[in-house]
Amino acid sequence: QVQLVESGGGLVQAGGSLRLSCAGSGRTISNYLMAWFRQVPGKEREFVARISRRGENTYYADAVKGRFTISRDNAKNEVWLQMNSLKPEDTAVYYCKLESTFDLWGQGTQVTVSS
Repeated sequence: QVQLVESGGGLVQAGGSLRLSCAGSGRTISNYLMAWFRQVPGKEREFVARISRRGENTYYADAVKGRFTISRDNAKNEVWLQMNSLKPEDTAVYYCKLESTFDLWGQGTQVTVSS
């Protein structure tokens, strides 16, 4: 059974950058679409970015387009989210998601952007 573990979150000033990592263990993630979502308290989890199985296609929410980049390395069983020009409104818990008939979530990593 595959497990997803996120890392790389933290506290950063507005305008700064962070790189989130999502590592798969127990099974390859290369056969699956992978995505990042985020959630703030009291709000629904929202889509951030998605990447195709081989990484040739990527999709972004309008709020992060041009600032965030999703990528993957199937040989390393990892997916990343490079976040640049961070804004206070990007503050959230970020979740990695494996998308299949059995959607799988990681435990989340906190990102806090101070103004």
